Amino acid sequence: MELMEIPYFFAMLAIKGYRMITWVIIKIIIRPLTTYIIRVHNEAGATINGPELWHPRIHDDRFYFRVAQDKLLGVGESYMEGWWDCERLDEFFNKTISQGLFKVMMYPLDYVADYVQFQLFNLQTAKRSWEVAEKHYNLGNQLFEAFLDPSLNYSCGFWRDAKDLTEAQQHKMEIIGRKLQLKKGMRVLDIGCGWGGLCKFLSETYQVNVVGITVSKEGAVIARERCANLPVEIRVQDYRELNEKFDRIVSVGMFEHVGKRNYRKFMQVSDRCLNDGGFLLLHTIGIDNDFVPPIEPWVNKYIFPNGILPDHKEIPQAIDHIFTIEDWHNIGADYDKTLMAWHANFVKNWPTIQHLFDDPKTFYRMWSFYLQLGAGLFRSRKFHCWQIVLTKGMPGGYQSVR
Repeated sequence: MELMEIPYFFAMLAIKGYRMITWVIIKIIIRPLTTYIIRVHNEAGATINGPELWHPRIHDDRFYFRVAQDKLLGVGESYMEGWWDCERLDEFFNKTISQGLFKVMMYPLDYVADYVQFQLFNLQTAKRSWEVAEKHYNLGNQLFEAFLDPSLNYSCGFWRDAKDLTEAQQHKMEIIGRKLQLKKGMRVLDIGCGWGGLCKFLSETYQVNVVGITVSKEGAVIARERCANLPVEIRVQDYRELNEKFDRIVSVGMFEHVGKRNYRKFMQVSDRCLNDGGFLLLHTIGIDNDFVPPIEPWVNKYIFPNGILPDHKEIPQAIDHIFTIEDWHNIGADYDKTLMAWHANFVKNWPTIQHLFDDPKTFYRMWSFYLQLGAGLFRSRKFHCWQIVLTKGMPGGYQSVR
């Protein structure tokens, strides 16, 4: 066991003990807690067993105990188990999150437990960085091909003047290229290149040489196939191992896996690898409020292990004396449309991929919950998606692109 793992083990043991104590207390006072949960949902516009499509229908009264004990983890797990349904989960989450409902239902010690688990310890070490690939990105390329656009962009599209998901993702890659101000022959690094869609686009459009790195072996296979015969190199590699020079660095949808204790390291590596006069374009989900935690236990357990969203104050702290912020563009409202398009594709194509999963019914409910939860979070404007352009201090300034 690594040195860091020992105090983490005892911290998790203490949190488990706290959960057991709250379990006993909640069992004793479950009736008033049930009344409270019903009331706050009704006040938030998500009436329990109400007539609207976004009103939850409870099939099993154990739902109330799970929510009282585990908050969104309990909401998600009880949904996966079929204890409740909702025809418009996206709007259910928009309304409840807008009202700070899950924050309201958390107890003071829950905040302490979440802080200890997700903030005090470094859950995104070089060793742990591969877990998200094994548990999420390596679920199978057929799954992601079933709901993403043809370029397999697994990040927010840019919907201005776009009529569908394919155009929105094309526009996103185009605006990234324009923001990077690429010139023929430049060397570009894509940190977290996924299935290589952006690498391929930048290389073909601007005649640049691209190195893409990813922690997903399955993603790398597709990326290499798509970028064959282009000056593109795809590596399965942790960003901390990089030590070579590039004219531009871009990172799309990867910073969410870096972790608060590693933000400074990420910026130091980027500085080490970026030529003077170069740009770093950071595309990341982030938060600027306390309505939602930077990581939610259900998402951490079932979707993105060890992930954490950066706060708007943490990025400037991480770049102090390293980079200059040239541009900060919030395209988060477009993520709602992106996630709903993904969900529509997932539902439409589910019959073609359900055979891939041991428990297809549970997986379907889990993935549908995940995509609609995300849409509700962005619709409520409690989650954001930022494109941040950083330089080492550009003479004459940077011209923003929109």
